[in-house]
Amino acid sequence: MLKGHVFKYGANVDTDAIIPARYLNVSDPYELSRHCMEDIDLDFVKRVKPGDIIVATTNFGCGSSREHAPIAIKASGVSAVVAKSFARIFFRNAINIGLPLLESPEAVDATDIGDELEIDLETGTIRNLTKGKTFKAAPYPEFMSGIINAGGLIDYTRERLKK
Repeated sequence: MLKGHVFKYGANVDTDAIIPARYLNVSDPYELSRHCMEDIDLDFVKRVKPGDIIVATTNFGCGSSREHAPIAIKASGVSAVVAKSFARIFFRNAINIGLPLLESPEAVDATDIGDELEIDLETGTIRNLTKGKTFKAAPYPEFMSGIINAGGLIDYTRERLKK
């Protein structure tokens, strides 16, 4: 179960907005997290708390195929991203590093900055605790849940190889 307060953004938040290109020579997740969203929300890194949730409208994560963007989001403490739609390569990169993404247009439309959300990844249930509303996103297939629960594709593969 994930629970956190909402940071809300609009459409077409691209990977350069998530982590500006000037930091692409950085590979340390902590260092990347210090610059997450800084070009569109200068106070994001000062206000984000572990467990918080990003909500956005359409095409979140568009732009390049760089993995830096979901790494910066996850390392900043964000527990999940809820959007109406995601860029497909961003979606795959996020799953590969264990960052849950959920598509729910209804949840996005009914959620405001600062609302508190609770997300059950097993069922795809998104509860807006501030407004007392419940929404559904498609739950992940078993293998994708395994990747997310393991913390990413590398750890998932390590676990499977041990078995």
